[in-house]
Amino acid sequence: MDIFLGFLACIAAALIGVYLAKKQAPAFTNPINTLGINKKLEPGEFPPVNYFDYGDMRFLHLGSPAVQGSMRISQPFDIHLEYQQRMMGWMLFTDLEKIHQLQAMQLGLGAASLTKYCNVTLGMATTVIELNPQVIETCRLWFNLPNNNDRLNVLVGDAAEIVQSGQWKEKVDVLQVDLYDQDAEQPVLDTADFYLNCKQLLTENGCMTVNIFGRQSNIKESAKKLRQLFGPQAVWLFKPTKAGNSIIVALRKPRLFSKHELTRQVQAIEARWHLPSKKWLNAIAISN
Repeated sequence: MDIFLGFLACIAAALIGVYLAKKQAPAFTNPINTLGINKKLEPGEFPPVNYFDYGDMRFLHLGSPAVQGSMRISQPFDIHLEYQQRMMGWMLFTDLEKIHQLQAMQLGLGAASLTKYCNVTLGMATTVIELNPQVIETCRLWFNLPNNNDRLNVLVGDAAEIVQSGQWKEKVDVLQVDLYDQDAEQPVLDTADFYLNCKQLLTENGCMTVNIFGRQSNIKESAKKLRQLFGPQAVWLFKPTKAGNSIIVALRKPRLFSKHELTRQVQAIEARWHLPSKKWLNAIAISN
C-alpha cells in the first residue's frame, strides 16, 4: 500500500508540475505577443518599447522578439551579457587610476547597462545619445537608469548627426557604439564615413568599442573599414560570443602592449571590478 500511495504521489506531483509550467508560460510569452510585431511603422514613427520579467531577468524589446537589452533585477548595475562585458575591453588599454576622470559616450542606450556601469560603478562622466525617447523613459522607470545630473547626460538625438556636429570633437575618451533597430539584423550605422566621424570624437588616447551583430552584418567588412581608418595595429577584434556578437576595439592611435602589461592590467581589473577580463585575453587579438 505504501508503494502504491507513493506512486500516486509521484503522478500527482508530475501533474501539478505540468499545470504550473503551463500557467507560467503565458507570463513569459504574452508580452512577446503584445509587442506589435506585425505593426507597420510610418516614416518617423518609433516602434513600441516593451519590457517583461522572467525570473530575475528583465528584458527590453522594441516591437519585436529581438532582445535589445536585459538586466538582472537583483543586480541592476552589473553587466551580465558577455558581449557588453567585452565592450568594456577598452579598460585593457587605459590608466585604471584615472578612469573616473574620463569622458564616456554611448551611441544607443539599449537597457542602459553600459551607461550605468560607466557612470555609477566607474564614476565616469557619461553622455548617451538615444534616438527613441520611449527607450529613455522605459530605462528610467524599469531599468534603474539615474536621472540626468552633472555627471550623466542622456540625450534624445540622432547618432549620425551628433558625430558630425563637431560638438564632441576630441572630447570623448571612451566611445561605445551599439546601434540597432527593432529587427537587430545589422548595425544601423556601419559605414566608413560614420566610423571616421566617430574617430574624430576621440581624445588622443581615446578608444572606441563597436558591437557587430545580426544576420545581415559582416564582421570582416566592418573590421576592414576600421583598420583602414585607425591603422591595423590600432584595431583589436574579439572572437564572436555564443550569441553571435563580435566586438571591435579601435584605439585613436596605435599603441604596443606586451603580454606582461596586458596580464597585469587584467589582474587589476578583476581585482577591482570583477569583470571577466582574464577571458578577454583568450578572445581578443589584433585584427588582421
